[in-house]
Amino acid sequence: MTEQTQTKKPISPVLEENERFFKERVGVGTSFDVGIRKVKVIDTEVHMLYLTGLCDTQFILAVLREVLHIDGKEKAEGDPVKVIEGSINHQQVSKVKNLDEVTDKLLSGLVVFLIEGENEGLAVDVRSYPGRTPQEPDTEKVIRGSRDGFTENIIVNTALIRRRIRDERLRNEILQVGERSKTDVCIAYLEDVADPGLVEVIKKEIKGIETDGLTMADKTVEEFLVKQGYNPYPLVRYTERPDVAASHLLEGHVIIIVDTSPSVILTPTTMFHHVQHAEEYRQAPAVGTFVRWVRFLGIAASLFLLPLWFLFVLEPHLLPGPLDFIGPNELTNIPIVVQLFLAEIGIEFLRMAAIHTPTPLSTAMGLIAAALIGQIAIDVGLFVPEVILYVAISAIGSFATPSYELGIANKISKLIMLILVAIFHVPGLVIGLTLYVLFLASIKSLNTPYLWPFLPFEPVAFLKILIRSSVPGSKLRPSIVHPQNKRRTPS
Repeated sequence: MTEQTQTKKPISPVLEENERFFKERVGVGTSFDVGIRKVKVIDTEVHMLYLTGLCDTQFILAVLREVLHIDGKEKAEGDPVKVIEGSINHQQVSKVKNLDEVTDKLLSGLVVFLIEGENEGLAVDVRSYPGRTPQEPDTEKVIRGSRDGFTENIIVNTALIRRRIRDERLRNEILQVGERSKTDVCIAYLEDVADPGLVEVIKKEIKGIETDGLTMADKTVEEFLVKQGYNPYPLVRYTERPDVAASHLLEGHVIIIVDTSPSVILTPTTMFHHVQHAEEYRQAPAVGTFVRWVRFLGIAASLFLLPLWFLFVLEPHLLPGPLDFIGPNELTNIPIVVQLFLAEIGIEFLRMAAIHTPTPLSTAMGLIAAALIGQIAIDVGLFVPEVILYVAISAIGSFATPSYELGIANKISKLIMLILVAIFHVPGLVIGLTLYVLFLASIKSLNTPYLWPFLPFEPVAFLKILIRSSVPGSKLRPSIVHPQNKRRTPS
């Protein structure tokens, strides 16, 4: 932290000195969006500071009108600060003690009143951040369920959660992070459920963030929080659905909401949190279990199908008689492993192109890639048809993975296993699987084992991973979050 932020400059009773401070520090008179209005109230000069764009103009006019309509006879009633404070008809009016606090509130969108002869001011919360209305997130669609989703407005996001959990023990603690950005970060948890130690660890880590700003919002907070390094596997879970966030709060998780981000961070999480989807809980338990197993099958195919098929290509004698048709039926001058890598890179090209291509053109782009490039590549002998088939199945399994971050991490692991199989054949696959499991077992996110409840093994919790249990039957909260209140239902 710089010396400037550590020293709190007091508010001067002389308004001209305060004005000079804001001209130098905030750019009053230089930046067009920083405004100052000078008025006289009960024979006392008052400066009103505001930031255009983050304040609701109608609220500003209403507050200013109330201040200007103060009757002159109220001068005899005492302190001008108390008179003005009592005349502002607004639900959130607070006092500010120093100019650094005034600066923070001003740049957050609050209106600040500084009064001649007084060493404290008044801040009125009239924020109205620009943003879109809640709508269903593209990455977490459900067939039947709520269609609202988080937005880039932290106030809207906390309100969406409050609408679902009307509990007086729900806490939303707000912090400001970033030397220059001063981004609002909210820590949400249920006071009588969440582990107090986890809450304190998260608050300590967030308060300890030293950076200019959180331009990448929650992703920057995540990297400071879990210190992931070059580990490709996601150590926290993101969601853009308020119902998913509310469900995790009731389980005892702690949620981190960062202003300007339409997704929130769920902590702590394991790998199995990343393979579940809200759709499973919008269907009957049997249907939800079936959907979950199909998803598990897709995730396994995205990770293990190509290395296993490539091993059978290299060692065809491992195949039983009824399956000896597996393998390329055509010869080509390009090694199969090279074809697999080229096809995987091609899939990544298509994914990136789809992201950066306008929606009306992305469908046409996909048709061109599939019908023209893929077929011509087979015709000219660049790929054998089986390579395209298995790479496509693996890609579909990757797209079926609910967590985008987990899908990319699994792709990296798959490519490493392909290299090991190409070099060592059968021992390569065994080595790759062993290293994969050992690597995941060694990961801890906020002191939470990544493979829980598989490692360490907890039968009841693992059964709930395999089978989607009914809500009436789920009476206990997950032990991995160390909840204070273990029962979901009242005793």
